[in-house]
Amino acid sequence: MKRTLKRSLLTVAVFTAGMTTLAIELSASRLLGNVFGTSNIVWANIIGLILVYLTAGYFIGGRWADRSPYEGTFYRLLAWGAFTAGLVPIIARPVLLRAVEAVEQFDSAVMVGSFFAVLILFSLPITLFGCISPFAIRLAITHTDHAGRISGRIYAISTLGSIIGTFLPVLWLIPAIGTARTFMAFSLGLLTVSLFGLGLEDWRSALRHLWMPGLLFVLAALTLTGPVKASAGQIFETESAYNYIQVIEGSDGSIRYLLLNEGQGIHSVYGPDLKVTYGTWDYFLAAPFFNPPPVRLESVERLGLVGLAAGTIAKQYTQVFGPIPIDGWEIDPEIVAVGRLLFDMNEPNLNAIVADGRWGLAHSQHVYSVIGVDAYRLPYIPWHLTTREFFLEVADHLSEDGVVVVNVGRTPKDRRLIEAMVGTIGSVFTSVHVVDVPDTFNTIIYGTVQSTRPENLVVNQLSLESEGAPLVLLDVIQRAIENLQPTPTSDMVFTDDWAPIEQLTNAMAIQFILGGNIDILR
Repeated sequence: MKRTLKRSLLTVAVFTAGMTTLAIELSASRLLGNVFGTSNIVWANIIGLILVYLTAGYFIGGRWADRSPYEGTFYRLLAWGAFTAGLVPIIARPVLLRAVEAVEQFDSAVMVGSFFAVLILFSLPITLFGCISPFAIRLAITHTDHAGRISGRIYAISTLGSIIGTFLPVLWLIPAIGTARTFMAFSLGLLTVSLFGLGLEDWRSALRHLWMPGLLFVLAALTLTGPVKASAGQIFETESAYNYIQVIEGSDGSIRYLLLNEGQGIHSVYGPDLKVTYGTWDYFLAAPFFNPPPVRLESVERLGLVGLAAGTIAKQYTQVFGPIPIDGWEIDPEIVAVGRLLFDMNEPNLNAIVADGRWGLAHSQHVYSVIGVDAYRLPYIPWHLTTREFFLEVADHLSEDGVVVVNVGRTPKDRRLIEAMVGTIGSVFTSVHVVDVPDTFNTIIYGTVQSTRPENLVVNQLSLESEGAPLVLLDVIQRAIENLQPTPTSDMVFTDDWAPIEQLTNAMAIQFILGGNIDILR
């Protein structure tokens, strides 16, 4: 009976260890992503170093098992892995809080040092978790005739646990209890299994290890309270399945800003009396007026927004064009909830749709006068929103005088991404126009179904002025005129098969930083 229980518990231990390993890896990406963002560079470092730690664990675990092939050794190893995993968010917290300040001040040395310091914290628990499978195989094999079958079963059980550990933190635990507490939940769960197993071998040894969960509870209570970040003016924060979400309020309380993850980009802005943002959102209003004059306000009949965020563009369109129907797609339901709660995103004419923007647009039954694309996950535009196939879908949902408008990033001296997007959009739309947003790293690209000229903006502005159009609109068109850029010639076309948006963006960012331009951001 005891032998059967031991075999069953070994299976549970392998399953739980596999689940915890992947859960820690996914939680590590969120722990670091809250401060350093979710770029491919961040992900590559996390995955790469964790694989290094696991490799070391496989090697060490096999040798360790041969030298001490006992259940007591196995469960003590498991307990220490679980305990040190629980320590990671506790020890990392002061480092990450310092890193938050460094990111806000663009202190690159502290940013890089903090990033790798936190990653090094994972070395001990992940290496110990890597020891588990080879150690379990050594314990489970009693006859070499069954070695292959037993090894396959152990790895299958571990992998099944890893599958659960992939989805459980992302889809449930992190949105429900936060990243740090997710670490604690998996740590304490694995500790429970390991101490129970140790108790079957030597209950006195299990009692001697009870300080581990006790210390974790105490340290968590002392260190994991309060906000994830303590940014100046912060009035709200939460973690969703997709993002760490912050709302920052200006010192006078008149303006609110939506920040995501590392907080370097402002995704929405709101104030009860705010009509002009002087940011990228304003320039979406100018889109219809690239068409041949006269373009009247009533010409804009419906707006589609891929990347609704907290509704800044939707609010501006409603103020200028009246209560026209607006369909806005936002993949993160928590952002929509924050928009309604704190950004007054409650216009009756706005249909906020929780869905991926490309999927949502493809399934829309409507035709739009303007489709705006502003779906950054800094520093990238999602690649599937940059391809010729996507823009063909956009064109199919535009009216005969429709316009697509896209927010694109750049650096002061590197416009490669703009050129690539102009080439891609130009392969679908008849005319393409480019406007730089002053004092930012953003450029707005307009693609028109009709053949259009930039001079149309001037003529339409004069016509609107004579008709008493809103001053907000006239001001935006004037700024668009002043910041018009020559449309570059480009034969680069992104497709669903080839869209190296991450590689291009990474190259731009690295070149910008290595060029000593980081002070521009301060």
